Amino acid sequence: MEYTREQLVEARRQIGSTLHKLRETIRTFEAKEEPQRYKSQITLARRRVEAFTIANELIGRELAGERQEA
Repeated sequence: MEYTREQLVEARRQIGSTLHKLRETIRTFEAKEEPQRYKSQITLARRRVEAFTIANELIGRELAGERQEA
C-alpha cells in the first residue's frame, strides 16, 4: 500500500507522541513503592515502546528513500 508523505510524517509525529507517553508511564510504574506489582504493565509498555520504535524507524527509512528517489 502506498502512503503520502503527509501521512507518513503525521504517523511519525503520532508515534513520537505515543513513545513519549509510554516512556513516562514506565517511569511512573518503576517509581511506585512496589514496582514489582506493576511488572506486567511495565513489560507491556516496554514491548510497545520497542514496536513503536521499529515502526518509527521504518517510516524514517521510507521518508529517506522518498528523498533519494526525487
